[in-house]
Amino acid sequence: MPPLTAIERFFERLFERPSARLFRARLQPVQLQRRIERAMEGERLTTSDRTLVPNRYIVRLHPLDLAEFGDMTGTLASELADGALAFARAHRYTVVDRPRVDLIADPAIDRTDIRVDARFADALPGRAGHGPVALIHDDDAAANFADQTATRVFAIPKPSAPRAVLRVTDPNGRTRDVVVEAGGLTIGRATDNDLVAMDGQVSRHHGRIVGRRGTLVYADLGSTNGSRVNGIPVTEVVLGVGDRLEVGDTALVVEVAAALE
Repeated sequence: MPPLTAIERFFERLFERPSARLFRARLQPVQLQRRIERAMEGERLTTSDRTLVPNRYIVRLHPLDLAEFGDMTGTLASELADGALAFARAHRYTVVDRPRVDLIADPAIDRTDIRVDARFADALPGRAGHGPVALIHDDDAAANFADQTATRVFAIPKPSAPRAVLRVTDPNGRTRDVVVEAGGLTIGRATDNDLVAMDGQVSRHHGRIVGRRGTLVYADLGSTNGSRVNGIPVTEVVLGVGDRLEVGDTALVVEVAAALE
């Protein structure tokens, strides 16, 4: 843990927890979101051309604090994962796939305290990437994890997924499904592209979708008008199910985000 992060955590424990106990304040989702963002910042890795951040976040809470979220626990995990993805995109960080957040009941955690473990994990093809299921791939790790939690642990297989599929909406409103084959897919007005856009706002060679380490990655090829994913300008980003890629006035929605073999 970087020194600055450790200092921040020390003062949070020093001031926040006693006041929370005094006034019996319950944890709020925004507090969990901020701790996830700090964990992301604290574990980021900078290379020559990008900044990589963890894609798995285990949030440990006291069982009573977790119980206070009630039936919204599963939804909360998904919203926290979406928030982590938005934070990463806003800071132009790179993640290998959509972040996953697991909320874990841990009796060793003090009331109103929050502990976030952030780590890098290989992408699982064809999965949206968030929810309350723990990512455990071996029996010893699963047993150790189960001893520390009050939630059920599942071993998640790595399935063989179909090719990625995009729902394309042209500027005239016509829709079509486009399959992204193993070699990837190029997008642009020129007829040598795999997806030829009938759109004057799209460059001749606008962008390309490729498979990378089991993920679906879109890269803008220096287009004139740029590219957006879910309304945010991007140059390169990992795509997941439901993401909306906009090039010019053409929209491409990811229906299946699969590993390209």
